[in-house]
Amino acid sequence: MALIVFQHHRLEVPGRLGHIFQELGHRLKVVELFEGEAVPNDLDGVDGVISLGGPQDTDEVNRHEWMQPEIDYLKAAHDAGLPVLGVCLGAQLLAVALGGEVSRMEKPECGFSPVTSSFFGSTDSLLLGVPWKSPQFHLHGCEISKAPPGGTPIPLQSSAACKCQAFKVGLRTYGLQYHFEWTRSTLVDCLDANADWLARNEIDLAALKAQFDAHYDLHRHLGDRLCRNFAKLLFPLEKRLAPVGTPEKVRNFRSG
Repeated sequence: MALIVFQHHRLEVPGRLGHIFQELGHRLKVVELFEGEAVPNDLDGVDGVISLGGPQDTDEVNRHEWMQPEIDYLKAAHDAGLPVLGVCLGAQLLAVALGGEVSRMEKPECGFSPVTSSFFGSTDSLLLGVPWKSPQFHLHGCEISKAPPGGTPIPLQSSAACKCQAFKVGLRTYGLQYHFEWTRSTLVDCLDANADWLARNEIDLAALKAQFDAHYDLHRHLGDRLCRNFAKLLFPLEKRLAPVGTPEKVRNFRSG
């Protein structure tokens, strides 16, 4: 039994999320879609699904062979009652899979900016211990413009630039637009990898990096808390497996 983790780019690894899940006994099967690995054919032996971020957009289904199969898989996992977590691109794919909408933003949201919890977010057990207002890291040019039906009347969290930073559908499906799971080294690597994109959007890369000293320590602390909440509360405790070592594809989760 394992958690399926969809990875869409070589740099966008599970980070602290993967490390903490393994530390608490979860077994992860990372599907490297960017390397041509296929989306699984079924949910046999699957305890839950995690979809990570990536530079792709949800309207690029015809450019990426894996995208529609992943969207279908996320919906199947949700319909089967499995816990599902989407992060950034993963949250957008999840929203599309469940009937929501994703749109391009007038200007990308990048760097650390405050995320505010609604009443529903402030009372949700998965966000336990996260302040009503907290700095989170963003790197996206599209947003969930309409949350999927079947969730709370308004999103769990929002920011000034993006009204849907976190949503919930049913009891065990969550999407978060911001990156709570990245280590400092991953933050730097992903910013550098997107330097041209940032320049085209007139966003100062050096200014983004200058934010780290002021915000990263709290970001790491809250990220760890969120990772533990998801590992302990969203995914069934009775299905956690004893640690079996560190698989080849996830050995770098501890960096940063």
